Amino acid sequence: MAFTSEQLRSYLPAVSSPSAIWWIGFSGGLDSTVLLHALMQLHLPVQLRALHINHQISPNADAWQTQCADFCAQLSIPFHAEKVCVENTGKGIEDAARALRYSVFEKNIASNDYLLTAHHANDQAETLLLRLMRGTGPRGLAAIAQVRALGAGLLARPLLHFTRAELEDYAGAHQLRWVDDESNLDDDYDRNFLRNQVMPLLHSRWPEFKRKWQQTAELCAQQESVMEEIAREDLVRAEPLVERVGQSIELNALLGLSPARKQNVLRYWLRLINHTTPEQLHWQQIEQQIFGGREDAQTRVAWGNVALQTYRERLYALPLQLPELELHMQLVERDIKPRLKTGLPNMRIGYREGGERCKPADRMHSQTLKKLLQEYELEPWLRDKVPLVFSGDNLVAVGDLWICAEFVAAENEAGYSLTWQ
Repeated sequence: MAFTSEQLRSYLPAVSSPSAIWWIGFSGGLDSTVLLHALMQLHLPVQLRALHINHQISPNADAWQTQCADFCAQLSIPFHAEKVCVENTGKGIEDAARALRYSVFEKNIASNDYLLTAHHANDQAETLLLRLMRGTGPRGLAAIAQVRALGAGLLARPLLHFTRAELEDYAGAHQLRWVDDESNLDDDYDRNFLRNQVMPLLHSRWPEFKRKWQQTAELCAQQESVMEEIAREDLVRAEPLVERVGQSIELNALLGLSPARKQNVLRYWLRLINHTTPEQLHWQQIEQQIFGGREDAQTRVAWGNVALQTYRERLYALPLQLPELELHMQLVERDIKPRLKTGLPNMRIGYREGGERCKPADRMHSQTLKKLLQEYELEPWLRDKVPLVFSGDNLVAVGDLWICAEFVAAENEAGYSLTWQ
C-alpha cells in the first residue's frame, strides 16, 4: 500500500475550531518530514506549526535545527525551536530526552490544540516488543495510542497504519531531504537493536507482521478501555476521599473483589492520582499484607513514589516522602469552628515530645495528647508532624484539630482561625 496525503486525511483528527493550532513534532527525520509535507498538500482549515526540540546531544544538533527551519520556510510553515539540556537521571539518556521533549510539547499546547507526531507502524512494533520484553499487560500491549490527552490539548499519531518503507517511498517520490541521526546506528540502545537487528529478520519471515501487531495493539487498547470502565465503577463504590495528605478508599469495598479486579481498580486509582503502579513483587505484598492482613493493621507497602497504608478500614495512597505541613493563623471575627484567643504571650510552635496534656473545648477533662490524637482519629503517620501551639509553657492548640478550652476566643471577639495543610 503506497502512502499518499489523501490516505493520511482519513487518520487525522476532526477540526474542532478554525483558531485551533496543529503543532507537528518536527525532528527533521524522515517520518516527521513526510508528515509535515503531506499535511501541507491537504490545505486543511487549521493553523500548522512546526515544533522542533534541540536536545543538544549530537554535535550536529544545531545544523539539524537550521535544516528544519529552512524546510519550514520553503513550505511557509511557522517554525518554533527550543533547546533542552538532557541529563541521564538513571533511566537512560533516551528516557530523559523523551521526558524533556514532552514537557516542551505540553508547555506549548493550548486547549483545542493538537500535537501531531510521526510515529509509524515500525515504531508501534518496536514499542510492543520492548514492552513484552519488560513484562506487561493489556495496557502496555496497547503500545502507542492513536490519540491521547497531552497537557491542555491532545496528541495524535496519524501515521501508525503506515510503515517506514511506505514513508520512504513518499519521500523519494517528492524528492524530500531529511536528517539522519547518527545515533540510530548505535545498537547499544535497545530500540536501535530491535530496529537494526531483529525487525529485518522478522520482516523476512513475516512481511505483514507490523500491520498484525498494530491490530494487536488496537485490540489491547479496546480491552483496556473496558477494564477502565469496570475500574471506574469499582472505585466509585470504594468512596475515594482526598485526605490531609494523600487520598484514601474504603478497604472493605475491595475485599469482596477477585484478585484480578482488585489489581485493576488499584492500578486505575493510582494512575488517576499520579502515582506509579506496582510491579508483580509489590502485588504479592499487597495481597498478603494488606488484603490478607489482620483487620485495621497499620500495614505499609511502598514502591516508586507511593506507599499504601491502612488505617481504620481505609486504604491510603501516600507520597513516599510525606510533605511538611504548615499551620496558618488568620485573624477573623467569627468562624464555624472555635478560634484561638489573641494577645497570648510568648507564642511558639513545637512538636510532640511526650507527656503533653490538653482539655479540648468540647471535653470535660484534660487527657494526654497521645490519647486525644487517637480519639480524634488523626492518621498515625501524621501524629509526630502535627504542630502544637504554645503560649509560654502552656499548650493552647493542636494543629487545626482543636483549641484547648481556656484559650478559645469568646463569640463576640476576634480570634485566630487555624488551618493545618
